[in-house]
Amino acid sequence: MKEERYNISGMSCAACSASVQRVVSKLDGVESCEVNLVTEKMTVSYDEAKTGPADFKRAVERAGFGISPEAQEKAAEKQPEKKVKSGFSGLIISAVLSAVLLYVSMGQMMIKNLPVPFFADMTKDPYGFALTQLLLTIPVMFIGKRFFTTGIPLLFRGNPNMDSLVAIGAGASFIYSVVMTYAIPYYHHAVHNLYYESVAVVITLVSLGKQLELRSQKKTESAIKKLMELSPDTAVVLKDGKELTVPTGEVAVGETLIVKPGAKVPLDGVVTDGTSSVNEAMLTGESIPVEKSTGSRVIGGSINISGVIYVKVTNIGEDTALAKIIKFVEDAQNKKAPISKTADKVAGVFVPAVIIIAVLAAAAWLIAGKEISFVLKVFTGVLVIACPCALGLATPTAIMVGTGLGASNGILIRNGEILEITHKVRAVIFDKTGTVTVGKAAVTDVCSDNEKELLYYAAAVEAVSDHPLAKAVTAYAAEKGINPENRPDDVKNISGKGISAAADGKTVLLGSAALLTENGIDVSAYKGKGEQLASEGKSLIYVSADNKALGVIAVADSVRETSREAFSRLKKLGVHTVILSGDNKACADYIGSIVGADEVYAEVLPEQKAETVEKIQSQYGTVMMVGDGINDAPALTKADIGCAIGGGSDIAIEAADIVLMKSDPVDVPRAIRLSRLTITNIKENLFWAFCYNTVCIPVAAGLLYLFGGPLLSPMLAGLAMSLSSVFVVSNALRLRSKKL
Repeated sequence: MKEERYNISGMSCAACSASVQRVVSKLDGVESCEVNLVTEKMTVSYDEAKTGPADFKRAVERAGFGISPEAQEKAAEKQPEKKVKSGFSGLIISAVLSAVLLYVSMGQMMIKNLPVPFFADMTKDPYGFALTQLLLTIPVMFIGKRFFTTGIPLLFRGNPNMDSLVAIGAGASFIYSVVMTYAIPYYHHAVHNLYYESVAVVITLVSLGKQLELRSQKKTESAIKKLMELSPDTAVVLKDGKELTVPTGEVAVGETLIVKPGAKVPLDGVVTDGTSSVNEAMLTGESIPVEKSTGSRVIGGSINISGVIYVKVTNIGEDTALAKIIKFVEDAQNKKAPISKTADKVAGVFVPAVIIIAVLAAAAWLIAGKEISFVLKVFTGVLVIACPCALGLATPTAIMVGTGLGASNGILIRNGEILEITHKVRAVIFDKTGTVTVGKAAVTDVCSDNEKELLYYAAAVEAVSDHPLAKAVTAYAAEKGINPENRPDDVKNISGKGISAAADGKTVLLGSAALLTENGIDVSAYKGKGEQLASEGKSLIYVSADNKALGVIAVADSVRETSREAFSRLKKLGVHTVILSGDNKACADYIGSIVGADEVYAEVLPEQKAETVEKIQSQYGTVMMVGDGINDAPALTKADIGCAIGGGSDIAIEAADIVLMKSDPVDVPRAIRLSRLTITNIKENLFWAFCYNTVCIPVAAGLLYLFGGPLLSPMLAGLAMSLSSVFVVSNALRLRSKKL
C-alpha cells in the first residue's frame, strides 16, 4: 500500500471534508482516506495496481472541490493566512454597507425622526426606500459570492455544505425581498416585508466568523511554523580553504560547514574542530545549552552560542532530524483520532438533515396560518444557525494545538490515535538502563588506604579493555590526574571473575573478592564495605598488587536527576510504575527504591521483555513501555504505547509511537498529561458542537414562539453560528497556556 497526501481546496465545514472523504473512500483500491478540515489535507492509503492520483482528482473535482499534490511550502504561506489577508478587506466593505443598510431599514423604526435621505425615507418614498436597500445589498452579496458559487453547485451535486445553507437562506430572503420591491407600486404594504438587511448582515456575520476562525487556525500552526523557520536558507561551506556562502539545499553529505557564534547549524553533522555550547531548545525542549566538542553530534536548526565550530555534514534534506520532526508533527496533525468518528458520521448527513428540518418547519408554520414573512424567517433562521463547522473543527483543532504544544516541549506524538490511547495509560514500564539511569557506568566509591596507588594499577590494567566498567575506571583515574604510561603485560581474562596482568613488574589482579581469595589474598579489610556497596546495586572491582589487597572500587550507572520526580508525577496521575531490567536483583531493586517504583522486574532477558509487558497488560490494561528505541524493540512494539526516550536515535523517530527528544523521564508523565488535556478539550468541543446544534436549531424553528416566546431573527442566528465556530477554535487554543 502506498500513502500520499494532497491539498484540498474549497472546503468550508465538516460536511465538505466528509464529502471528500466519502467519495475517495469509495474508490476501488483505497484502503483508507482521512480528510482534515483544519489543515486542508487528505491522507490516502491505496493499492497502486487498482487506483491512483488521476482517480482521486476526478472523484474530488466531481464532488466540487479542488485537489493538488501536497506543496512543500513554508508555513508562513499556508492557506489560512492567505485567506485571512484576502478576505479582510472585503469584510470591512461588507460591514460598512451592512451598517448603512441597517441604518436605512431599521433606523426610523427604532428612533423617531432619525434623519435619512428623502429617497430612502419609507414614508415619503417607499419604492426608493426599497431600491436603496437593494443597491446596498448587491455589493455585499457580490463580496460574499463564494457562498453562492460554492454552495449552490455543491447542493446540486448532492454534497451540500455550510455555504449551501447560507446560500439557500440568504438567497430565499433576497428573492422574496426583490418580489416585494416589485410589488410596492401596486401593494404599498409590501414595503414592510423587506429582508435585505437580514441578507447583508447574515452574509457579513458569517464571513466575520470565518475570518476569526481562520485567524485562530493560523495560531494553531505556530508549532510547525517555528520548526520550519529553524532551518537557515544559507550555509557557510569550507572549500579549498575558502569560506563560501551557498543555499542550504546545495550542501552535500561530507562537506564541512563553518558555524559561527549566533548562527544556526544548517544541517545535521559531527563537530570536527572547535568547542561551543549549542541551544537545542526549539528541537528538544531542553532550555540548557549543550556543550559540543570534536566528535559531538549537532542537529540542524540548533543555534551555536559561543565558539566557532567546524561541522562535517552527515544528513541533508528529508534525512535530517529537523525534517523528520516536522514530518512527525505534520503526520500527527493530519491523522484523526478515533474520538472524531461520531462527529464525522453526523457531519456526513448534517447539512441535508438541516435543509429537511428547515423545509418542514416552514411548511408547518405555513399550514398553521402564518404569513409568508414569518415562514421565511423560520426557514432562513434554521438554515443559518446550523453550524457544521463546529463539528468539523472540534477534533482537529485540539489535536493540532495539542501536538504542537508537545513538539515545543520535545514530546513528539505520532498521530491522533496514539494521542487518544495515551490518556488511557494505567501502567508505565521503564527499561532501567539509559532510561531511569544515565546509561553510562561511573565510579561512585573508592575504598583504600592508598587511593592513588590503587587507581594507578587499576587504570594501568583496564587501559587495554573495552568493557564499560574498565572505561569507567580509566576515566575516573584520568580525572584524578593518573595516566599510567606503560602498557600491562601478560594480560589474562579469568572468565566470570576478572583479569590478571603484570604492571611495572608487579602481578595485578582486578575482579571479584573470590578471585583475590582464591589467589591467597586477604580482602577482609574491605569485605564489609564491599558488601554494603553491593547491596546498593553497585558493581565491585577488588584490586591487588603482588598479593596485597589495595582496596575496592564501586562502579554504577547513576540514576537520572529527574527520575524520582517522574515516578512521583506518574503516581499522582494514578499510573502504576514498573522497572524492567536485565541486571541482578539487588541492583534493580536498589534503583527501584531510589525512584519509588511500584514494581521491579530484574534479570529479564531481552527476549523475555515482551512477555513481561503482556503480563502487565493483563493486570492493568493500557500499558506504555519507555526505552531507548533500539534494544527494546519487541517490548516497545508489544506495549499499547511505545515511547522512545532521547530522540537522537533515527530508529526511535521511525518506530516509536511517542518520541521524547530530551533524555528526561519527566517527559513521560508530561506526555500522559498532554494527552489527557487534549482529549478533555476535544470532548468539550464536541459537547458544545452537539449541544449548540441540538438546542439552537429547534429555537430557530420557532420552538420558543410556540410557547409564547420570541422568534429568533436570522441576523441573530447568523451571529450565533459564527460565534459557535470561534468558540471551538478558541477553546482549543486554551491548551497552549497549559503547563505540562
